[in-house]
Amino acid sequence: MKTNIGLYLALLFGVFSLSTSAIFVRLANAPSAITAFFRLFFAALILLPFLFGSKQNKNQLLSLSKKQWALGILSGLLLSAHYLLWFESLRHTSVASSTVIVTLQPLFSIAIGYTFLKERFHKLAIGGCLIAIMGCFIIGWGDFQISSQALFGDLLALLAAGIISVYFFIGQAIRKELSAVPYSVISYLSSSVFLGCYAMIEGNSFSSYPKATWIAFGGLALISTIFGQFIFNWLLKWISATVISMSILGETIGTCILAYFILHEAISLQQGIGIATIFIGLVLFFISPQIHKDR
Repeated sequence: MKTNIGLYLALLFGVFSLSTSAIFVRLANAPSAITAFFRLFFAALILLPFLFGSKQNKNQLLSLSKKQWALGILSGLLLSAHYLLWFESLRHTSVASSTVIVTLQPLFSIAIGYTFLKERFHKLAIGGCLIAIMGCFIIGWGDFQISSQALFGDLLALLAAGIISVYFFIGQAIRKELSAVPYSVISYLSSSVFLGCYAMIEGNSFSSYPKATWIAFGGLALISTIFGQFIFNWLLKWISATVISMSILGETIGTCILAYFILHEAISLQQGIGIATIFIGLVLFFISPQIHKDR
């Protein structure tokens, strides 16, 4: 893995940008499927000029093999499934419970990397991962619910965590041969098609939303997706899916801070302790041996 500090600064910027997702979703007054649809559809439109304006990207798109097309579309299907399962879980369990369980994705990534890619992490990295996840649970502990309905929602969130982990590993495989722009366009467009079909089945409207909601859609596409998730897709060529999944735990910290300044939501002592715990866990993970070895 490259040790270029620029890659990790880009990773930090991507995590901070992704932290705006919950803020924009809160500001968007639209069904979940519609919000996810416009997020990815607008993101794909933003990338189209970079796809067709670059000879390299255009040639790669025209020379894609059937396997690459299949993997790209599969990643879009997984991304849409992640959003649908996560949003659906919010109907059955608390926001905190669902969000905290979704952050378990590093455990899935470590398991997948260990089993299929022979990735091995130092004990310090594993300990840091567990500490950071514990911090997420500290933040959401007071909002956990115990009921059969909540359990169903928690299971959906757990499935969503597993799916997004597989999504990043597929991206890691594709990025060995394909640039970030054509891969992301295929993934985002195919995902928006799946989400659009789901929204139509549910009978959701694709228009007649207030101006503030359209601005939120744009923010999700440009800031949360292009400056956030797309950067992860770009980094997958040099940084493993497991490391990227781990870094996304920092989204919880960024969201709490942004909610304080933008939504004027106070940070409680419990949240403060959780944020500090996540930070300590992330530091331990990233200073551990093997994280910075060349892939």
